Formats: sequence, structure tokens, C-alpha cells
Amino acid sequence: MPRSLLRRLLQLPLWLAAGSILMVLSLRWVPPVGSALMMERKLESWLDGQPIALQREWHPWAQLPNDLKMAVIAAEDQHFAEHWGFDLDAIRAALKHNELGGTLRGASTLSQQVAKNLFLWSGRSWLRKGIEAWFTTLIELCWSKQRILEVYLNTAEWGDGVFGAEAAARHHFGIGAASLSSRQASLLAAVLPNPHRWSASAPNAYVNRRADWIARQMRQLGGSAYLERLGGPHPSR
Repeated sequence: MPRSLLRRLLQLPLWLAAGSILMVLSLRWVPPVGSALMMERKLESWLDGQPIALQREWHPWAQLPNDLKMAVIAAEDQHFAEHWGFDLDAIRAALKHNELGGTLRGASTLSQQVAKNLFLWSGRSWLRKGIEAWFTTLIELCWSKQRILEVYLNTAEWGDGVFGAEAAARHHFGIGAASLSSRQASLLAAVLPNPHRWSASAPNAYVNRRADWIARQMRQLGGSAYLERLGGPHPSR
């Protein structure tokens, strides 16, 4: 192998790392125009012969309802304000649970979910987990906690082609995200683990029970006062 080609191959990881750092750093201020998950869902719909129209409208932090912010934290990542991207206690608990067999349990934080949704692909593999850990670390270093939650709420999937809080509120309840009630916010958070199977607007018994649990957890976390622990947001256009 020519030395020049070998040298370029050895430099490739460095260039990829530098590019990922610049990309994450730029998104500290600039709203992402889309996400890897959106592209994946669009491609899947084309392959299935049933193309979907993606619904998404970016809303900055100040326009997102506090009840939805808290509902998502209560449902998905109650240690969000304390950890640096990885909840080690939750990871250990998930590993112990999975060793016993049955349904696999995940332990992804909101930061990890943002990393996966923005930059990576679905599915379980050590390769994807390794790259996810890299992007999660970058996100935690470059963004505030408010920015992480802001991006999460604008890119989370809430149905076929439905991404972000504004599209979710309009799709499920026919209102803007700012008008969501506390109950509606809890229902939206309740379906996040499987938005293709569960519906916030037509909840089954399990989703209703989970929404009730989320509402209790929101109160135990201190309600909207918890959000003060996330620090100030980076500017968002």
C-alpha cells in the first residue's frame, strides 16, 4: 500500500472526529434542519411504497411548555440535571434486569437519545453504542442542559412522520404545543418508548396508567422548579 494512501487512512479518524466536533458545536446555536431518524423514517416509507410527509416545526425553549419539559424528564431521565450524559445507576439496573431474561430494558438518557436521533441509525449494536457515546460526550460538553432538552423536544418522534412537540400537539390534540394541558403533556411523554404502537390521543389502559405515574413523578421532582437546575439556554434561532 502506498505510504500516501496509508497516511490518509490513518488520518481519516482524526478528520471524522474533527468534523463531528464542529457539527455538534455549530448546533449549540443553530437549530438542526432535520435528523438521521427523520431521514431513516422517510427512506423506510419509500421502500414500503407508502411515502410519508414529515411533520415538524421548530420551537425555541421559551415557547415549549414547562409541563411537557417536566413530563419528558419524569418519564425518560429523572437524573437529567445531575449526570454528564450517562446514568450509571440506570445502566447497572438495566444490565441486571436484562441478565434475568424477558423484555430488554434500556437505560438511555435524554442526551444519548438526542445523539442517536440526530446523528445515528436505529438498532442495537456495539458499534452504534460506541459512536453514540462519543456524540453524547460532545453534546454534554458543548451544550447546556436546556439546549439538550430543547433539541430533544423538537426532534423526538411522536407518530408516523410526526417529529417534535409542536407537530405532536397538533397531530394528537389539534392544538399548538403552548396550549397543552398537564394531562396531555403526560400522555405525550407516556407514549415516547413506542409512538408507533401507542397513541396519546387514544390512550389504552397502560398508557393512561403510565401517564398517571408520570404526573406523580413530576410533582415529586418539584414541578417546573426543577427546570431551574438546568442552567441557561444557549441562543436559539
